[in-house]
Amino acid sequence: MNLQIKNIHSYYGNIQALKGVSLELTAGEIVTLIGGNGAGKTTTLMSISGLVPPKRGEIRFNDKPIHKLSPDKIVSQGIIQVPEGRRIFPDFSVQENLDMGAYLRNDKPQIKTDLDYIFELFPILKERRYQSGGTLSGGEQQMLAISRALMANPKLLLLDEPSLGLAPLIIQQIFKIIKKINKEQKTTIFLVEQNANLALQIANRGYVMENGLITMEDKAARLLDNEAVKRAYLGI
Repeated sequence: MNLQIKNIHSYYGNIQALKGVSLELTAGEIVTLIGGNGAGKTTTLMSISGLVPPKRGEIRFNDKPIHKLSPDKIVSQGIIQVPEGRRIFPDFSVQENLDMGAYLRNDKPQIKTDLDYIFELFPILKERRYQSGGTLSGGEQQMLAISRALMANPKLLLLDEPSLGLAPLIIQQIFKIIKKINKEQKTTIFLVEQNANLALQIANRGYVMENGLITMEDKAARLLDNEAVKRAYLGI
């Protein structure tokens, strides 16, 4: 598995959000993209997912161009996004939300295995299996959003601000699970996150984004030690 983003320029109307972004991910990595509000992090994910197609540049997945494909075709390639704000189906039960994640699949035995794995990762979801998604706490909804994405059997999992609005203890739990998914399922993860400290602690590599541009890239451990990153994003 590999994803290559080459010099993409993406817009909202006449406003340019990405100004020549290039980055790459290889199989089995956790790569994080950090930066302030409005830097272009979410737009980068939306461009990969086909929701904000780039006007210039190229996105290749497994050496094939995907930047002109529709979002549903990109999902069928195995690129699954967990959006900012979770966006579960509030009126559907936990089980129905998970079923929606698997709607493109027809490998029933493996779907059952994946469901068992999810209930192992998040026992609370098994307890709440027949409860409507809208009645869950914020942390439980984030667990459900990640689980719904896993039910799609992703080759590449895109996570947009999974810590947003959650209590510190829940954030720690979510990040441990992200690392576990990467290790046990060999799922490649692209993590967009404002909590730069936590993101860099679990990532292999990181990119720093400012004003629609990648300004820095390095191994995550080196970025954690970088004085400019410490000042700007780690509060040190």
